Amino acid sequence: MTEPEEKPSRTTPAIERAWVRWVEQRNEEARDQLIVHYSPLVKFVAGRVAAGLPAGVDAGELTGTGVFGLMDAVDRFDPSLGFKFETFAVPRIKGAILDGLRALDWVPRSVRTHSRQIETAVAKLNNEFKRAPTDEEICTEIGISLEELHKWLSTISVANVGPLDHLVGAGDGEQRQLPASPDQGPDIAIEEKELRQTMRAEIRNLPERERTVVALYYDEGMTLSEIGSVLGVTESRVSQIHSKAIIMLRSQLSATGV
Repeated sequence: MTEPEEKPSRTTPAIERAWVRWVEQRNEEARDQLIVHYSPLVKFVAGRVAAGLPAGVDAGELTGTGVFGLMDAVDRFDPSLGFKFETFAVPRIKGAILDGLRALDWVPRSVRTHSRQIETAVAKLNNEFKRAPTDEEICTEIGISLEELHKWLSTISVANVGPLDHLVGAGDGEQRQLPASPDQGPDIAIEEKELRQTMRAEIRNLPERERTVVALYYDEGMTLSEIGSVLGVTESRVSQIHSKAIIMLRSQLSATGV
């Protein structure tokens, strides 16, 4: 998979004039000019999303829905607030891409079933041992081989698309639909803040290997391939560790009542 191209710049006189014509006059030609100019931003975000997915997912297939996020960002952006358009647009483009993936319901039922089986085993063993179970212990509980567990974790990675709080706040392998915009009301903001605080506390309870992958993937923004290079393991192995970390976090948060 090729490295995503760099984000485009807004600092050109022609684009500044286009922003003025669009924001002040709602000139459709100016809007089209802005969308064309920032279209590489969609490819950039789609590339980053695809880089975190299993092999075989084409970034080009994600750009179609990402364009809707770009259009929404152009329509809602206010340059007078002093923010960079890229900072405003990236979350909306990514949200549109993730919404598109969820709408496709592209995760096979067997994958969700395997995810639930592992999560049930992890919850039981966590309660029994008062610590995170090893791969071997999970295998014994489910009644599968280590090789089969790793295959399950690799296929489960296809469902682990999106921000961390979306993933671990879900049950039965389903992603929870969270607000795409921060301006959804104080109750929602408080709920999400509490979830993130609890989630960060539970991350510290993960085994070191899983904790490291979570930190590099979500905090540092590294791809699975890049993490593999850092840890000296294959991208496939990182994908397995990542899937296990998500399942462990989901199990731990469920045990705390979140």
